[in-house]
Order: sequence, then C-alpha cells, then structure tokens
Amino acid sequence: MSRLRRMPRQQQPATRPVRRRSYDQFCATARALDSVGDRWTLLIVRELLAGPRRYTDLHADLPGVSTDVLASRLRDMEQSGLATRRRLPPPAAASVYELTARGHGLMPVLAALAEWGAPALAERRATDAVRAHWFALPLLRALDGLTHAGIVEVHLDEGEFHVRAGDAQDGSAVYGDGPAARADARIALDVEACLELARGGLTLAEAVKGGRIEVSGDGPLAAELRGE
Repeated sequence: MSRLRRMPRQQQPATRPVRRRSYDQFCATARALDSVGDRWTLLIVRELLAGPRRYTDLHADLPGVSTDVLASRLRDMEQSGLATRRRLPPPAAASVYELTARGHGLMPVLAALAEWGAPALAERRATDAVRAHWFALPLLRALDGLTHAGIVEVHLDEGEFHVRAGDAQDGSAVYGDGPAARADARIALDVEACLELARGGLTLAEAVKGGRIEVSGDGPLAAELRGE
C-alpha cells in the first residue's frame, strides 16, 4: 500500500508586532514626545532639514546609529506623518526620505535645542564626531536679524555648507551640505567663532568688524553682512 506523504504546511510570514509607544497622557508635550522622543529621531529631522536624503547618506551622517535602528526610526517617522519616502525618477533609481510639513514644523524646536545645548560645546571630546553642516542650526540664530534673504555659503575648517537666511520658515530646506549651487554671500570663520555666535557671546557685526568672519559677495545680502 502506498504511503501518503504529508505536504508541509505553507509557512506564513511572521506578523510584525505593532509597537505601541505612548505616554498615555492627555498633554501636548507628552503627545509630541510620543512622536519624537525616541533616541535619534530629532537628529534624523536635523539631517532632513537639509532636504531629501538617501538612506545611505543619512547613515553616513549619523555616526553611531545602527542600520536596524535607523530603519526603525524612519519607519516610525513615516507612520507619524513626519517624513515620507519617494522614488527618484531614472536614472537615479533611488529612494529618498524627506520631511512633511509637520516634520518641517520641528525647525523651531531644533533651533531652540541647539541654542540651549550650545554652552555644552565648550570642549570637544576625543570621541566626538563632527560634520560641518551640524553648525548650520546654531549659525542660523545669528542670521535671524538679517533683512535681506538669500543663500549664505559657509566655510569652516571642517568643511562647507550653506544656509538659507531670511526666509528659512517657508518649508524649503533650511541648509544644505557642501557648497551652494548659487550663493548670495559667502562667509569664512572658525568653529570657535561659530559657537560664540550660537551662544550669544558674539554678535554677527562684532565678528565681522573684529575680522573673525570674512565676507565675500557683491549682492545686498553680502553688503548687509559686511555692515554696509
């Protein structure tokens, strides 16, 4: 008599448990922390304020984050409506992450945190990583009073970045890594001067007058930076 062979039961993909992370408090602060209170989330926002970024670029500029944690945080940010992912058209054929309008609304939060944390940068630790564009948010505070809008290209010993002065609240990227495609003004300074500006111990006018900031450019924004 032939023996019937039992067919193996088709394996179903394991269902990923839905993580429920909430303080369960009817409080605006608690609700905000439900979305951005996890480690790395606000630093991802910091990176995406520069505009759409590929996953590999985010991982490169967030030293210390694991691939699993980064993927998890990005997924959470999509679910929370802070970020979206889209496919670039050919020939790029890559996906990028970008902030939603709600995500861009965190700009004042990041700026306030940068201002609050600036005094803690009195000394750089041996284990500290650094990227030039991490100084963009602290520097934007010093540029707040400018009456002319435009792109300011910033040169530090650590590298170059550019910031949007004057109209950084319009939903556009508030800064970008590397040189600007078109800059309305260019400034060169060292990290110490940048941090003093962020801490409020030095004004933009004082830094320019004292030779700690070199300004170049011919437009009205450059002239205003020079105090003309």
